[in-house]
Amino acid sequence: MMELSNSVTVTKEEKRSIWKAQRDNIQSSAMGIRDHLQALLVAMRPRQWTKNLALFIGLVFAQQLFYGTSCVRAIFAFAAFCFASSFIYLFNDLLDLEKDRLHPLKRSRPLASGRLPVSWAIAGAGVLLLCSGVFVLVMFSIPVSHDIYASNGGANILFALSVVAYLLLMVLYSMYLKHVVLIDVFTIAAGFVLRILAGTVVISVIISPWLYLVTCFLSLFLALSKRRHELRFLQKQASEHRQILKEYSLPLLDQMITIVVTCTLIAYSLYTFEGPTGNQRLTITIPFVLYGMFRYLYLVYVRMEGGSPEEVLLRDRPMLGTVMVCAILIIAVLYLLPS
Repeated sequence: MMELSNSVTVTKEEKRSIWKAQRDNIQSSAMGIRDHLQALLVAMRPRQWTKNLALFIGLVFAQQLFYGTSCVRAIFAFAAFCFASSFIYLFNDLLDLEKDRLHPLKRSRPLASGRLPVSWAIAGAGVLLLCSGVFVLVMFSIPVSHDIYASNGGANILFALSVVAYLLLMVLYSMYLKHVVLIDVFTIAAGFVLRILAGTVVISVIISPWLYLVTCFLSLFLALSKRRHELRFLQKQASEHRQILKEYSLPLLDQMITIVVTCTLIAYSLYTFEGPTGNQRLTITIPFVLYGMFRYLYLVYVRMEGGSPEEVLLRDRPMLGTVMVCAILIIAVLYLLPS
């Protein structure tokens, strides 16, 4: 009986140990999944979704901000581009995995650091691409009040084509175009122009060509400033981490930055003179745009920043304040003051 009792006692202890081990494994697995999901969210780079705010330029400057249907369509378009851009970020990180592991800053990214398994990144990229497609399809169920693009296939078809064009362009950039001097920065600028184009066709409006030029020059300024930051930060090791950097030099980048800054200010000033209000009231925003450009130049040349434009915008209070004040003034002029 004693042996039997001891045997029964041992069996219960073994069962208890097994249950405890199973519980620990489940908890560990749950924690692992949670950590992977958090790493996937970071790899999606939600901070860079601020770039997709360019889709709202058409909504604001075409004076459609307070039209319910236009707002809903613009928000869905924004979501579609957020998922599409996050797909591109994951795709690019997968391609540059080995190089990122050698980079002093990029090696801390989820994929390069090992916090996000490659299988999770591939699956996540597929889900993001699918989500982007779903938002594009949903757009077909939201009516367009007056489709001025009906003769060209309609607003929904043109928006879908703009998303596809953006994805193809960015895939080409990740695989090839980012290794071609000058074409790399022009491709980045083209990505922003496509965002604005998508934002206009999705709500079926037309905006001034000057706004497309402003966006093109401004995005070139940000891209060239980023190249300058990388060249200055990485110094002699720059070409090892990004081969295209060996084709650039600081004097060349400085000259090009000077040109695009000047072009940005001229293009925006001309837009305010020939804008939709007809009374040049938007010229009141020119000093704020000028200050914002100067502030960014200060951050690039004195603070040695500019490697991540979205972080500069969110972290630098004077820059963020300038953008907010300028946005408020634009909305006030376009919507509150009489024409």
